[in-house]
Order: sequence, then structure tokens, then C-alpha cells
Amino acid sequence: MDVRRLEVLRELKLRGSVTAVAIATHRTPSAVSQQLKTLEREAGLPLTERSGRGIALTPAGEALARSAGDVAVAIAQAEETWRTYVASPQGRVELALFPTAGRMLLPGLMKAVHQVPGLELVATDVDPVAGDFPALVNDHDIVIAHAVGPTPAWSDGDLVVVPLAEEPLDVALPVGHPLAEAPEVTSVDIAASPWIGVPAHFPTERLYAEIERVAGTQLRIVQRFSDTRVVEALVAAGEGLAVLPRFTSGGRGSGIVLRPLAQLLPTRRIAALMRRETAERPSVRVVVDALRSIAATLGPAERA
Repeated sequence: MDVRRLEVLRELKLRGSVTAVAIATHRTPSAVSQQLKTLEREAGLPLTERSGRGIALTPAGEALARSAGDVAVAIAQAEETWRTYVASPQGRVELALFPTAGRMLLPGLMKAVHQVPGLELVATDVDPVAGDFPALVNDHDIVIAHAVGPTPAWSDGDLVVVPLAEEPLDVALPVGHPLAEAPEVTSVDIAASPWIGVPAHFPTERLYAEIERVAGTQLRIVQRFSDTRVVEALVAAGEGLAVLPRFTSGGRGSGIVLRPLAQLLPTRRIAALMRRETAERPSVRVVVDALRSIAATLGPAERA
């Protein structure tokens, strides 16, 4: 079987439609369909079937697509062996990360990358509303993801997951608030206050539901923003309380203080996600090693 046709089948499994595969692989939809038909003849079994207006993989197609992933890993490992033999890690690495991760990780990461000749890092800030970070690995080499609450479904067989950090999430109060000097706050203490929330389905939204559950009352969310700097400004102005990440929020002159939330003590898990074959590239491994080193040094901002 032709390796390139196997890769087309795998892309169909990952992206879900012939049109998406065509765009990603710079082919026409008809060329993608032809590749799939040829592979089907080589395999001797139906690999796709009609599903609504599109197509889906048959069980045989699913099995062969998984094998295509193994082939891609083997090729990446062979390429890594050759690159390691002839040269140091180099080339372009594309990184996607959510905004607060950019503030935590990117300055130190860029400094580390600049020290490796021939290595280029291109970073993009993204924060999918539904927390669908795994889907981003189709278009980026490394995706920095975060999740709050139950263990996220990042353990897909086609993904490599590298844990980076667990960051506490605190309650943000304006300086001078009656609870600002308390060592911690409880859900009952704060439930009656107005709140600055996040857009629906953001990873941290579930924490507001947990506060409601423990306090036994519904929170009054008066504004919703994804930008934590805007949230900080509104909290400092006395417009409401909020939940903010400890390592990138607050600090001297911010006008807010952060206090742990008793009982819940919430955290968000931060990890790097990659395709298995991408994780074998020397340039990607250098960037991931740097991310691990930087994450190990993370700590809270200097308090007001």
C-alpha cells in the first residue's frame, strides 16, 4: 500500500470529511476521493461508506487508519534518526496556546528557542470555546491545553500528552473588600456577590457551577469576558468577583487580591498536546523540553 494513500485515510479519520482533507493536504476533493478508491482496491475491503451527505470509515477503514498512524510514527522516528545523525534540531515549530499560557510560558520559551541555531518558533494564541484542544493538533505542531474539573479526554491514541503544570484557581476580590485580608474564602462567603464570569463553555465555567452547588444558590453573573486583564480591571473597579488563575493574575498595582477557595481548592491542568509522529521531531522535542523547564519554575505573581 502506498504510504501517501494511507496518510489520506488517516487524515479522513482525524478531520471527518473529504473537503477538510483536501484543504489540509492541498489537494482537490476529487483527488482525495480517487486516492481513497485506489487504497480500497489495494486493501480488498470497503474502507468508507456513505453517512448523511458525507462519508465515514467502515470498521476496516478505522483499523487501517490506526495502522496508518503507526506508519506515520515509524517514518517520523526514521526521519529523527537521520536528522540526529546529520544535524542538530532545526526548522519551524508551530505552537498554539491559550492567552494566559502565553503570558506564563512564551517569553522564556522564545529565549530558549533563540539559543538553538536554525530553530524557529511561530506561536498563535487560541482558546477554543468548547475546550476542544485536541482538534487543534491537526493544524499546529504543539497545542498548550488546559482543563478544569474531571480528567479531560486528551488520551486519544493518536495524541501524545505532556503534563506541564497544575495551576491553582483563586477568587479575585478588589483591594479593600471585607474578605481581602482573610486567608481563604468559602463559597457561602462569596455567593451573594455579583460575578464577572467567562463565556459559556469555557473550561473554567464549570467552577462557577461548583460554587453554586456548595453554596446552595445561583450566582449572579453580571458580565462575561474571556480576557483576564479585562476581568481584573472590573474586579478592581468593584463591579464583581471572579475566578482567576493564580500564576498570571493579581500582583502589585493590579487593584485586586487573590484568595484560595476553601473546600473546592480548584486547579486547572495544563498540558502540551501533539500528534504522535510530530512528537518524534527533534525540533519539537527541544521546544517541549523547554516548556517543561519553564513550567517547573511557575509561581504566583507578586502580590499587591
